[in-house]
Amino acid sequence: MNFPFYIARRYLFSKKSHNAINIISAISVCGVAIATMALVCTMSVFNGFQDLVASFFTTIDPELKVSPVTGKTIDTKHPLLLDLKEYPDISVYTETLEENALVVANGRQAMITIKGVDDNFAEATDLTQLLYGEGTFILHADVLEFGVLGIQLAAQLGLNASFDTPIQVYAPQKGEHINPINPLSGFNQDELYSPGVVFAVKQAKYDANYIITSIGFAQRLFGKKGEVSSIELKFKKGTDLQKAKKDIKELLGNDFEVKDRYEQQEDVFRIMEVEKLIAYLFLTFILLVACFNIIGSISMLIIEKRNDVRTLRNLGATDTQIVQIFLFEGRMISTFGAIIGVAIGLILCYLQQVFGFISLGESSGNFVIDAYPVSVHLWDVVLVFFTVMIVGYIAMWYPVRSLSKKLLD
Repeated sequence: MNFPFYIARRYLFSKKSHNAINIISAISVCGVAIATMALVCTMSVFNGFQDLVASFFTTIDPELKVSPVTGKTIDTKHPLLLDLKEYPDISVYTETLEENALVVANGRQAMITIKGVDDNFAEATDLTQLLYGEGTFILHADVLEFGVLGIQLAAQLGLNASFDTPIQVYAPQKGEHINPINPLSGFNQDELYSPGVVFAVKQAKYDANYIITSIGFAQRLFGKKGEVSSIELKFKKGTDLQKAKKDIKELLGNDFEVKDRYEQQEDVFRIMEVEKLIAYLFLTFILLVACFNIIGSISMLIIEKRNDVRTLRNLGATDTQIVQIFLFEGRMISTFGAIIGVAIGLILCYLQQVFGFISLGESSGNFVIDAYPVSVHLWDVVLVFFTVMIVGYIAMWYPVRSLSKKLLD
């Protein structure tokens, strides 16, 4: 066994002559363990919220979305899009057109986003799982055009899931100037009927701003016949999405961008990653403060073992070996604190997942979920463990070497 490690282990587990050193060593381990536990739990909660948000978005966002790099629309007869339709692993190919418009209903108005979609849109997403009401998801029938509103938008306009009077939709005409005498002359105007359902993604971006209707209605309203803003794709079961994404990028070239579900909501997830990083850095700073307890414990141990140091030197121990003894002592305290902290953190995360002890509100139903979501990621646990090791080792390296050398002088 390594000589400095053997002596350090004896110092850590043998009964010391001064009980204060035992207490300070135990406090040092507890301090590191609590900071480690906090890191594991906090990062797992952030992961839980990310997974929760991702579950909401992925119910309506396509598996892959193709859109132009420049400009807002693409010609549906673009040769590359015709080639894309032939990609063998595509299960559903649906065209969409998104533009802003003004809607008026019950004397109320709102600026919203019209999303015109193909008839196979419901097959490309899990939209049917998000519908509320006694009607069915339908986009058009004969000469009638239907609009499925987000649930918050319907409430804002004073509408139920089903409404008898159609809502009026206005969009500015291309190249037309607004006539102050007759402002509506510069707008295309049409109306949408209710299919008897609304959708709820539980994200304000969609629920408060979107109306889903037929792509034909959107193209007529915005004067963009034969144009789409994006192509949304669903793939056959078992398809490797990353490989499919790479293949489609190579097929379409640099004029198109291909985004998966996370990239479609890049801003949201980037903000959550930044918040997670800030929490990690903040708790790492607290961990650094906790490591000062280790320095205090080792300092008292060095003073107590002054006579032992002289004996070890007389027995042939080098100054380097003696310094390593106290470094190993500090490292073991950090290691035990890290192991205990990770273990307690994982246990608390498991208990929160199963029992939801820490709730988000005093009464259930006020939030999308009742308790803080938790998701433990292996690489986060590994990151936390090595963070504790590195911070602990660095924090004590200079003070221990300095104190040890003063003792040896």
